[in-house]
Amino acid sequence: MDKTTQVLDLFDTGDRTLVTTLAERTTNRCEIIVGDARRILQKMPEKHFDCVVTSPPYWGLRDYGIDGQIGAETTLDDYITNLVRLFREIRRTLADDGTLWLNIGDSYTSGGRTWRDADAKNKGRAMSYRAPTPDGLKPKDLIGVPWRLAFALQADGWYLRTDIIWNKPNCQPESVKDRPTRSHEYVFLFSKSEKYCYDWQAIMEPAANPKQKSKNRRTVWSINTEHYPGSHFAVYPKALVRLCVAAGSRENGRVLDPFFGSGTTGVVCNELSRNCVGIELNADYAELARKRLLHRR
Repeated sequence: MDKTTQVLDLFDTGDRTLVTTLAERTTNRCEIIVGDARRILQKMPEKHFDCVVTSPPYWGLRDYGIDGQIGAETTLDDYITNLVRLFREIRRTLADDGTLWLNIGDSYTSGGRTWRDADAKNKGRAMSYRAPTPDGLKPKDLIGVPWRLAFALQADGWYLRTDIIWNKPNCQPESVKDRPTRSHEYVFLFSKSEKYCYDWQAIMEPAANPKQKSKNRRTVWSINTEHYPGSHFAVYPKALVRLCVAAGSRENGRVLDPFFGSGTTGVVCNELSRNCVGIELNADYAELARKRLLHRR
């Protein structure tokens, strides 16, 4: 950490907050809290945020080197339970007309493997552990994590409004020969209440009919992945986040990302004149995000 990084007591959480210099604050509307979102959110006030845009660690796919990290649970049920409890706190801190935009990917059972070798194309995939095959599934089964989580959140009180397919035209190739290469992930739109903030006009898409300039956004979003030079291996693209923030919040509104990572949500909030709070468990990633926000990229 450099000397622009200090320790503050934001919302009485007791966790570290990365504080920018006065020069940085002229272009950066984002605060970063270093710590476990499950504990930090418990001390935040009710109805504080207008919108949540986030992508939690996917189950069994990354090892971020932090004890107790979400995504490294031994069982799928524990992973789902931990996320449901976290998003229950998020719902409490969300305005009544607030929305949650949740990006989540799927995975396959490990087939009995207990580790994953290094991948030259994606160094973050090397892992010293692999979760065992969940009860009721077989080796090589697609687990269905996104929908299992979506239904669990729905049962916990969230309104499940739509699923969105994030199609990746430039997806990473796979060496598999017994199924198609996966080139999509899910984004789920949840709301806290039956009526909620949704600016459909802000994200209209071009219409094929030349007599019609634009049309309501469809549920398949074709957006390329983005390369990021920093040492974070799971960066979702700004174009994806931009649609979520634009539709789910108003100018000068408060946006939360409880899994801040490299800070993409904060970068977009700066572009769209939203205020942002990002919570990140890994202090190295939080510092990476702070520097990224400073350079506006």
